[in-house]
Amino acid sequence: MKRLVALDIDGTILDLDEVITERVRKAVGDAVEAGLDVVVATGRSLHGTLPVLDRLGLLEGWAVCSNGALTLRLDPALDAGYEISDVVTFDPAPVLRLLREHLPTALYLVEDEQARRRLTAPFPDGELSGETVVVPFEALMDGPATRVVVRSPESTPEDFLDVVERVGLHGVSYAVGWTAWLDLAPDGVSKASALEVVRQRLGVAPGDTVAVGDGRNDLEMLAWAGRGVAMGQAVDEVRAAADEVTAPVEEDGLALVLEDLVSRG
Repeated sequence: MKRLVALDIDGTILDLDEVITERVRKAVGDAVEAGLDVVVATGRSLHGTLPVLDRLGLLEGWAVCSNGALTLRLDPALDAGYEISDVVTFDPAPVLRLLREHLPTALYLVEDEQARRRLTAPFPDGELSGETVVVPFEALMDGPATRVVVRSPESTPEDFLDVVERVGLHGVSYAVGWTAWLDLAPDGVSKASALEVVRQRLGVAPGDTVAVGDGRNDLEMLAWAGRGVAMGQAVDEVRAAADEVTAPVEEDGLALVLEDLVSRG
């Protein structure tokens, strides 16, 4: 029986210090060895995803980046070890102008179809990996985008979420993170929409899908999966969207799920 297992990265595979425990790393490897199609599905950009795939030894298959706007086909025979197989873009200008009216001091980042990133100013240390280019705000609106990120370091997550809800975002998909961080994607695009394409390509039955995550950008993915599992530290909204809740990331909750899947055969 073919099974697809979709895994979020931050708060699921990695803890807050970006550590992958040996138990989690082994559990992922054992799942692949057992024939499960393990697909990382993350809000991270391509640049932030590739090092995690390497650390896990995931060299073949599929990976979903940028909350579903970018899908990678992994193949060690390729020069880069991967190719971008699917990209969904949108015009970022309207939403950028709208948000800047309400969040004039926030930091703005745009990612294009080649995973290149332009931003208005550096983000807090440790929040972005890979190359970025600082440009004037107006330059962010040149060309299509796969993703827009808005970061407001001086705001609390609650205040930030309140502003975002009051603005009324239309024509895009969005998710607010643990901090005052907003991810915007093309309308209808999410981890779930990209994973559904991968599922069909792999020939996996809808009921034979499992997803594990902890963030608001995992809500659609958890609902999409035949078995949706929330990490123990997830907020109530995410826990309610899941079929079950595992232990927190600090207690290797992901490993518990994968070990159970492998033991069932």
